[in-house]
Amino acid sequence: MATAILDSENCIREESKKEIPRIISSHKLRRHDSLDVESGEIPGGYRRLGSDAPWSVIFYLALQSIGIVYGDIGTSPLYTIGSTFPNGIKHNDDILGVLSLILYTLTLIPLLKYVFIVLRANDNGDGGTFALYSLICRHAKVGLIPSQEAEDRDVSNFQLELPNNRLRRASWLKSKLEKSKFAKYFLLSATMLGTSMVIGDGVFTPCISVLSAVGGIKEATSTMTEDRIVWITVAILIFLFMIQRFGTDKVGYSFAPILSVWFIFIAVTGLYNFFRHDPTVIKAINPLYIIDYFKRNKKEAWISLGGIILCTTGSEALFADVGHFTVRSIQISMCALIYPSIILAYTGQASFLHKHNEFGSDPFFKSIPGPIYWPTFVVAVLAAIIASQSMISGTFSMVQQSLSLGCFPRVKIVHTSAKYEGQVYVPEVNYLLMLACVGVTLGFRTTEKIGNAYGMAVVFVMTLTSSFLVLIMIMIWKSHILLIISYVLVIGTVELLYLSSVLYKFDQGGYLPLAFAIFFMAVMYIWNDVYRMKYHYELDHKVSPEKLKEIAVDTNFCRIPGLAVFYSELVHGIPPIFKHYVANIPALHSVLVFVSIKSLPISKVRVEERFLFRRVQPNDLNVFRCVVRYGYTDAHNEQEPFEKMLVERLKEFIKDDFMSSTMICNNQDCSEKEGETDEASVNGDNVVEDAIRVDNEKKEAMEREIEVLEKAWDAGVVHLVGEHEVVAGKRAGIGKRILINYAYTFLERNLRQSNKVFDIPRERMLKVGMTYDL
Repeated sequence: MATAILDSENCIREESKKEIPRIISSHKLRRHDSLDVESGEIPGGYRRLGSDAPWSVIFYLALQSIGIVYGDIGTSPLYTIGSTFPNGIKHNDDILGVLSLILYTLTLIPLLKYVFIVLRANDNGDGGTFALYSLICRHAKVGLIPSQEAEDRDVSNFQLELPNNRLRRASWLKSKLEKSKFAKYFLLSATMLGTSMVIGDGVFTPCISVLSAVGGIKEATSTMTEDRIVWITVAILIFLFMIQRFGTDKVGYSFAPILSVWFIFIAVTGLYNFFRHDPTVIKAINPLYIIDYFKRNKKEAWISLGGIILCTTGSEALFADVGHFTVRSIQISMCALIYPSIILAYTGQASFLHKHNEFGSDPFFKSIPGPIYWPTFVVAVLAAIIASQSMISGTFSMVQQSLSLGCFPRVKIVHTSAKYEGQVYVPEVNYLLMLACVGVTLGFRTTEKIGNAYGMAVVFVMTLTSSFLVLIMIMIWKSHILLIISYVLVIGTVELLYLSSVLYKFDQGGYLPLAFAIFFMAVMYIWNDVYRMKYHYELDHKVSPEKLKEIAVDTNFCRIPGLAVFYSELVHGIPPIFKHYVANIPALHSVLVFVSIKSLPISKVRVEERFLFRRVQPNDLNVFRCVVRYGYTDAHNEQEPFEKMLVERLKEFIKDDFMSSTMICNNQDCSEKEGETDEASVNGDNVVEDAIRVDNEKKEAMEREIEVLEKAWDAGVVHLVGEHEVVAGKRAGIGKRILINYAYTFLERNLRQSNKVFDIPRERMLKVGMTYDL
């Protein structure tokens, strides 16, 4: 293959026909073809989110985040203490022990861990399990798909950084991860598990939040039975999922002020109960009450941790939603309003229970003063709906990220908001979640049983986040070893203690999130494993340069007018399905572009850095290769039709290729390219004349090439999509046969095809089928 020049500016201009001077930096004029040859190690890096936004914007985002980020953790006072004392309160001081546990748990996990530590581990502003995984993948070569390119380091969000001699610990861990195949599989599996557990949160959050809020109506009327409460909850859940197609922008943001009212309600009610019933519960600040609680109750105290941990629900959603705001805005809103309001709510409930031990199973609504009961009930129901909406939206985002990295089957991703990035709707997942929520609500019927399952999902995700964070602290942040040890001993120990407690309730509902996780992990593993097999097959059977030259000089092939865009997942080289195509159709379009859609391990790729072109020799064949790079939160075709963007960027590439080769020729010895010159003729006049002649010839060649491209564009664009039927090879074992021939085939046939995912026009699409023996 011939060497080619990277489109060094990668500058997308709306008015592409204007001639704008370009400045090409010499460090980007590489004379290698990384789309054909495996790249070397690409050291990763990390850019911490800056705080350069104006304070007015930060405060505005802080106010806006109240109604979007904190719905889940804000509604936890509805059910946390009730789940802790399902069998009643046996000793009055147990209330102080539980309150102390809640106070310190809220301080350590949501506030200290997530708001002040984990939020700093964002991926250029985006959070979540895949954000942590992407940071590790960028810093160490631990991805399982061999599609790395040296030019990826030029994407502005990559922010690569070379380790130095003072960072031995980070370099040692990075080397170990890159050399260990087990570590690569383990990191990917842990990411899948964390994602699956977050999807499980998307099931349990609506169930427990809405059921707890609706259950408050029992305090106003004795005619409201448990069955009626359950069916009202089911009706609200069905309504909630049916309106998801309108988008979070219209559903969640419309009711965002309600959460602000909710936090005011629970804070004022907490203060009222605190001063009216028993202000002495302030003693719970003393952690000795925790020790006394465990001494007094022993095993039962340990079991009750499964209910106490519910006070932290929504912490992971807080991290996942950081992409819509800034780190500082979330820190301000959490510290100024959310944390104090939740603390006051729990303190008020403890004060009420200290005088009324008999209401331990439902302290929230029992402690509401009569005059504000109905307003609180209405706001509680609306807040529960908003909290559910936030978690459902987060689930859609996680599915989108999984899909982008080849870890989830092809499903339709609908971007529901032009104003807010990342607001997506996934129809298949939405209805699957709806059925799961209805099933869980009808099956468990009480918040106590749902809480057992919910706690399992919450703690598992927290533990996995901490594990990834430790790797980031070592490799990327290069934190002091004492800080890392302190984090593991304090936060890690607390989370493992809670994890042991929720595991004890495995047979009381804790099995359900694991069942959901196993189901989703199985789907993700099947798809990702066969996806990697297909990629390696194409890599091993790609079309060689010699074979391409044979096709070019073969007189049996005719050239027909038009532009053909051939889609493939292969980044390095030309896919084998092209050889299958020309063997059956001896015709080539006047211009052919092989397009690979690639997801980089970063959240977003700037539009002007999205396209990466290479030429295919010989030049008169007019064949190009193009890698279209997206981040895992980017929308496809969000601004203009893909084919129009492709043609405009290809023109830019041809022009930059001409300018780059001219610069190299002017800066280097061009005698070998233009022929050996006589030593006597090396004078200024001859050199200038030769340079002008060469420049004119190249400019004419460039203009002819652009003219051919424009004529092909005018003649029409044909989209060639490869339809790969994968079957297990003859020597494959029974496990591999089941994986490929049954499990993967079932998923592929029952989900959307690639032309629907990439929005390829049906009237100009041609499918080319080929069977891969894996």
